Amino acid sequence: MADNELWVWDLGTMEYDAAYAVQRDTARRRISGELAEDVLLLVEHPAVVTLGRRTKPAHVLASPEYLGALGILLRDVERGGDVTIHEPGQLVAYPIIDLKRHTKDLHWYLRQVEASVIRALELVGLESERTAGLTGVWRDGRKLASIGVHARDWVTWHGVALNVHNDLSTFAHIVPCGIDQVTMTTVARECAQAGLAVPDMSAVRDAVVRGFAETFTLRVGNMP
Repeated sequence: MADNELWVWDLGTMEYDAAYAVQRDTARRRISGELAEDVLLLVEHPAVVTLGRRTKPAHVLASPEYLGALGILLRDVERGGDVTIHEPGQLVAYPIIDLKRHTKDLHWYLRQVEASVIRALELVGLESERTAGLTGVWRDGRKLASIGVHARDWVTWHGVALNVHNDLSTFAHIVPCGIDQVTMTTVARECAQAGLAVPDMSAVRDAVVRGFAETFTLRVGNMP
């Protein structure tokens, strides 16, 4: 039995700015020791384009005015990585993890996040993998999950966006993660193509929680 817990906080559907404030406050409380355990925030966002520290202007294909007219937010954030999309039907997981309890290495942490998602997808019956030299989770060259993280005092925030049953239409406005000609896909699409039962969001959520808990050797608990 794991000695430490992973406290899960499901935010439901929440605007990006509000969820970002929750992330930062949760990370602050974890850094200060006010929160005694690691936390996994789960959320779905209305459509938003987020720009990581490595984003190149050419990777955003639409103007801020055009995106705004479509009701799509545009936000600069401090996470690593390039540009990505959040939209309804995508499950976003923000792990607030104190790496001093695990391994103080962000490259190790990225691989652990990938492993958590790969394990979650295995739990719903879908095989996935890493792609050499590219962060994220993939299936047969198609990208299922995008990852971008940040840490301060070895406490992480930001995280992973897993396409579950979103229609991917918003991705037409960017070069996803700065990767030319990448094909984005969803859990629903890949399961249907493989002749597998398509899991609902609740099943994927539960699998993601279990995937993170198993990978980081933590017991699942509820946010107090």
